[in-house]
Amino acid sequence: MGLLEGKVVIVTGGASGIGAVSTEVLAAEGARVVVADINREGAERQALKVRDSGAEALALHVDLQDQESIQSMVADTVKAFGGLDVLFNNAADTRLSSTRDTAVEHVDVEVWDEIMRVNLRGTMLAIKYAIPHMRERGSGSIINTASGAGQAGAHSFSAYGVSKAGVIMLTQYVATQHGKEGIRCNAISPGLIVTPAVIDTYAEGEMGKMMLRHHLTARLGQPEDIAHALVFLASDRSAFVTGHCLNVDGGCMAHQAFWADAVATKF
Repeated sequence: MGLLEGKVVIVTGGASGIGAVSTEVLAAEGARVVVADINREGAERQALKVRDSGAEALALHVDLQDQESIQSMVADTVKAFGGLDVLFNNAADTRLSSTRDTAVEHVDVEVWDEIMRVNLRGTMLAIKYAIPHMRERGSGSIINTASGAGQAGAHSFSAYGVSKAGVIMLTQYVATQHGKEGIRCNAISPGLIVTPAVIDTYAEGEMGKMMLRHHLTARLGQPEDIAHALVFLASDRSAFVTGHCLNVDGGCMAHQAFWADAVATKF
């Protein structure tokens, strides 16, 4: 019997990358999975893949900039499966972050607003509509995707970083407000995870080598690393864990800023 046998789980951004692998790992643990994504066809393909493994899966279209779309995602999940146990807020706006999210002085206000709408407001709304259904069950686990960019500053990615800092604080507020109802809320902060979306830009070449220098592990992260942490936080194994941001980042946030240079120069 899996750790999530029979539990109903929504995964936003479930059509690709970390989200897609997470749907497969969750299903292998017995969960009934909702693959929610703005990419309708991608969600359908991933849900079919999960069903082909013998698990239950439903594909739903969701636009995290659209409040009604988010509300419908939750309502359709409950209608199909009879309730909701776990919400994994994985989806984020990385397209603008990687191309137009600059230093604060130069950032386009429209870019800032769109990233906030998706990453922070969208996460908040998914939680808002999930909580009443979790309350009916007397339990629930909400897991939000944070980032090291929300814990320390950088030369760029200002809106993305601030939105993820907001997600971390949102996690603590939800945990505080609903813990006595049996609803837990935690966050996972990934390091550089090697997915098709980042292989060309980050994972290979000089950028990848630079990033690896700042990991305390001998490799970069894989989507399964996040998915396995997700299973723990979604399951009863973490029943006494709430309001926590778990860094699954190969130790990137654990060392002092000069550590990699000190090692390279044998200081």
